[in-house]
Amino acid sequence: MTDYPLLCEQLRALAEGEPHWLPVLSNAAALLWESLEKINWAGFYLLEGGSLLLGPFQGKVACVRIAVGHGVCGTAVAEDATQLVPDVHAFPGHIACDSASRSEIVVPLHRGGRVVGVLDIDSPTEGRFTEADRRGLEAFARTLETVTDWRGL
Repeated sequence: MTDYPLLCEQLRALAEGEPHWLPVLSNAAALLWESLEKINWAGFYLLEGGSLLLGPFQGKVACVRIAVGHGVCGTAVAEDATQLVPDVHAFPGHIACDSASRSEIVVPLHRGGRVVGVLDIDSPTEGRFTEADRRGLEAFARTLETVTDWRGL
């Protein structure tokens, strides 16, 4: 089981002294990549010009832009709600950036009460993400929101 409180503390330590979103998100993606089992992608999409633009990540190449309301990431933004998808093939409108992905979790990120992007994690294992993962990754996202300077987004 993943120790999400420890991950949040590690994130705070990594962000200490450098609140700019680019290195913080880069290290956050690497931290998740090294800490979570059975994943094949961990990273961020950031809102730009009405769509989600690929941000820092770990894993295979990814979709560069995703329209708000499309796919799991775009749905998370449109609904401003975490999307926990046990089987991506059953999700209407799923965008298959990596055909090996079977499950996904996407958590919205906020600045000043508005969505600025999402944390996206994919797994090649169906049903990989649990309610405990949802709670832990939402806490991780809230930590990101407090340690990151989102200026420019």
